[in-house]
Amino acid sequence: MELGVDLVEIARVKSLARRNPKFLPRVFSSSEIAYCRAKKNPWPHFAVRFAAKEAVYKALGVARVPLTAISVHRGKDGRPSIRIKGKSVRGLKLSLSHGRDHAVAVAVLAR
Repeated sequence: MELGVDLVEIARVKSLARRNPKFLPRVFSSSEIAYCRAKKNPWPHFAVRFAAKEAVYKALGVARVPLTAISVHRGKDGRPSIRIKGKSVRGLKLSLSHGRDHAVAVAVLAR
C-alpha cells in the first residue's frame, strides 16, 4: 500500500492564481476550473484539488504526469475520485477536506 498526503494554504493558491493568470489552466482541467468557479468561494475547492494532485503524485511515485492529466471527479454518491488522462486508477482511494485556511488530501493506493 502506498500513501500520499498534502496540505495546502488556500490563500496561497488564491494569490498564485491572481498574480499569474496562466496558473489555473496549467494546473487544473477545464472541468475542474468550471466546477470550482461555480462555487460561491472557489478558492478552497481549487486548493483541495491541488492538494489531491500532489497526494496522488506521492502515492503513485510518478512525477512524469502533468498536473492537468490528474483530475478530481465526484461520483454520484459525492465521493471524490481521481482520473489520470481520463481513466480511473484501480485501487486508488482519495479523501479531501478543507477549512477556512487549509485544504488537505490523502491518497491511498492498494497495489
